[in-house]
Amino acid sequence: MTLTRIIVICKAYSQPGMRQSERRRTLEPTTFVLFGATGDLAKRKIYPALYNLFVRGKLPSAFSVIGLGRREWTDETLRANVEQSLRRFSRTKPDDEAALGRFLQAFRYCVLDIGREADYQRLLKLVKEREAELGIPENRLFYLSVGPEHFGPIADNIRSSGLGSGRGWKRLVIEKPFGHDLASARELNRKLGESFAEHEIYRIDHYLGKPVVQRLEALGRHPAVRGLWTGRRPANVQIVADESVGVEERAGYYDKSGALRDMFQNHLLQLLMMTAVHLPGGGSGDVHQRKKRIMEALRPVTKETAAACIVRGQYAEGFIGGSPVVGYTAEPGIAPDSQTDTFIAARLEIDNDDWRGVPFYIRTGKRLREKSTRIVVEFGAPEGQPEHGSDLLVIEIGPNERVTLQRGVQFAGSAEGIEQVSVELDINGDNSPEAYENLIGDALAGDPTFFAHWDEVELSWRWVQPVLDAFAENRVPLHRYAAGGFGPAESDALPAKDGFRWWLDDRSDAKSDKSEGERYVCQSNG
Repeated sequence: MTLTRIIVICKAYSQPGMRQSERRRTLEPTTFVLFGATGDLAKRKIYPALYNLFVRGKLPSAFSVIGLGRREWTDETLRANVEQSLRRFSRTKPDDEAALGRFLQAFRYCVLDIGREADYQRLLKLVKEREAELGIPENRLFYLSVGPEHFGPIADNIRSSGLGSGRGWKRLVIEKPFGHDLASARELNRKLGESFAEHEIYRIDHYLGKPVVQRLEALGRHPAVRGLWTGRRPANVQIVADESVGVEERAGYYDKSGALRDMFQNHLLQLLMMTAVHLPGGGSGDVHQRKKRIMEALRPVTKETAAACIVRGQYAEGFIGGSPVVGYTAEPGIAPDSQTDTFIAARLEIDNDDWRGVPFYIRTGKRLREKSTRIVVEFGAPEGQPEHGSDLLVIEIGPNERVTLQRGVQFAGSAEGIEQVSVELDINGDNSPEAYENLIGDALAGDPTFFAHWDEVELSWRWVQPVLDAFAENRVPLHRYAAGGFGPAESDALPAKDGFRWWLDDRSDAKSDKSEGERYVCQSNG
């Protein structure tokens, strides 16, 4: 009988909710100018993040928030909407009415049409009035929670209006997408560069804000993790971001984007960079420069060779959680002949001394069996111990965050009697900050470590562009896959060609009733 043992170690390895950089940061009084204050991202993520920073004592002592939008709101309307968002979406509920009141008092609202120059002059007047009222320097953080088509015009107006010419610092925070292809990304960067220096631009990739991702460097130094690399190299690395949801209300955006642009070019290549620079044991030097060198070492593809290492798919009808769902082309707002990819799997290689010969398998898709974002580093059996099975370092990023070492793991159907040990490394603690808390806190502190630098963005697009060209010329087949599975069967061939399989996919027809520990160790695609 297979033995599963769970050992929890390192409970105090890192302080809950604290990264090394937080212990040395100084937060200066700041005016937080939020474009898109009436939008969904502000409601779901930005306001809760600011509030949780506030209750944790991670906001500047003097702090002003000016929300902008086209709706005819008042200060009171904005504050009421902020309070509503906190009660619904904040991980820390606003039960302390006095603290909530102090937080809401920082908020002001200004009506602004992005293209109307006079509105920026009115905004500048309000900003200066608040700075004088609070007695704070002209430190201004501009957060653009708006569509990417507005990034350039807003940056231009910030410069021309004088909003960006204060005696303090200025910073610009933008959300993805950073371009639609290589050419548009370069043009966007050129436009932003007319108003902001590179060190003033903070490109948010919320995957980089995940606590477990921000602690990869510490994880790489852990003795148990370093021990995996002793005398051997990884057999392969798997980076998976499966989603059970479909396109939902994003049809207008998604059908012009697809999985390659929406997930692969940004989130998954960023996870690849972070994994490669921090495991094992990290390295020395600037993180951005190290990530840049990883992308420079990523073996390129051409549009002629893309089909050999890329699998793309589009979901058809099927079942999610036992309920029927329609296929992609039957979704509202999607053309019946759409060729947009909703699934991407790829085999990549990093041609440097640390990772040469170690394949990286990346997979992402919509309408898959379950939501899971994870990094799995597989080590083959130690030399002379073929019966040992594989050792796995499993880094769960979502929906739960957890790091485990799984020793002597066999694929389903293999010989029993092998001792399988799972060691759980607790590096986060309970009630860890959410991604936007970490990232907004970093932007306020002027810490760019976990933001995407332009060099990384450009190199990512440079790698992806030939794949986009191959898709446009139909050089890579678009495979249909039933909703509720694990994507096209062709994606299994990517690791299979090298003698590997995707780890931790539960390919059984019914969910197992086994304990979580047993499930976690034994799941595979056997």
